[in-house]
Amino acid sequence: MNWLFWLQGSAPYLGGGFGHFYAYAPEKFEYPINRFTMETKRQLDVLDKQLANNKYIAGEDYTIADMAIWPWYGNLVLGKLYNAAEFLDVESYTHVQRWAKLVSERAAVKRGKIVNCTWGEEWQQLAERHSAADIDEVLKKQTM
Repeated sequence: MNWLFWLQGSAPYLGGGFGHFYAYAPEKFEYPINRFTMETKRQLDVLDKQLANNKYIAGEDYTIADMAIWPWYGNLVLGKLYNAAEFLDVESYTHVQRWAKLVSERAAVKRGKIVNCTWGEEWQQLAERHSAADIDEVLKKQTM
């Protein structure tokens, strides 16, 4: 539970703070970008230290903490959020990198990323899912 509460207190700084000012704000202001960059890097450091001694966030087992944290921080260090991987030097968080890759290879995560996906190449999208076969079809196309 601790890590779920950690996420609820941390993710707004990543998405609403860093993501907004770095990627979406109509004007780029140095102070908020620097402030939220510093906080995002601090959070990545917290995760990196936790993952230095654990396979997953809460220990050796995959838990709801991983499921909740990965879409934010896993996608960030894999270079899939805000085009900010180089700016944040995400490669330096080696334990978060290992964990993010490990989680991204889980079959359920691969399937979950497809549900209601409305971006990317047309063959990757699945705006509406009516059966598990819909997801299977997209997964087949990804391996071609």
